[in-house]
Amino acid sequence: MRKVNTDRFGELEIDEKRVIKFKEGIPAFETEHEFIILPYDEESPYYFMQSLAQPGLAFLLTIPEIFFPDYSAEIEDDTVEELGITNPDRVLVYAMITIPNGSIRHMTANLLAPIVINVENMQAKQIVMEKSNYTTKHRLFPDK
Repeated sequence: MRKVNTDRFGELEIDEKRVIKFKEGIPAFETEHEFIILPYDEESPYYFMQSLAQPGLAFLLTIPEIFFPDYSAEIEDDTVEELGITNPDRVLVYAMITIPNGSIRHMTANLLAPIVINVENMQAKQIVMEKSNYTTKHRLFPDK
């Protein structure tokens, strides 16, 4: 177990088997390589991806299919190889969420660049689906 201090969750004891490793970091956070995913609460569709190096760095995530049932992440062969994916059923896909000006009603999900995690080895990468109609700002709660 590893002890980690966080601004949002206080001190955590982390099982090393749950540590998600980004070999190249995340775009704009290339020096961040280790994270843990924590549920917002038991019944919430939201998660936090907490940095293990920076106590104040946590990204809000969701599982895209919860809000976008037809969502499909196209994972290129080089990413499959890089992450060591051998079983597609052991891959988790998350979308990063943005809350513009703190307005929950206007939250958006980045469906163009999902976080892909191979749960068999906990290797992860934020991919960019270049040949996609998805954008970085899909509204979770569109105006009716």
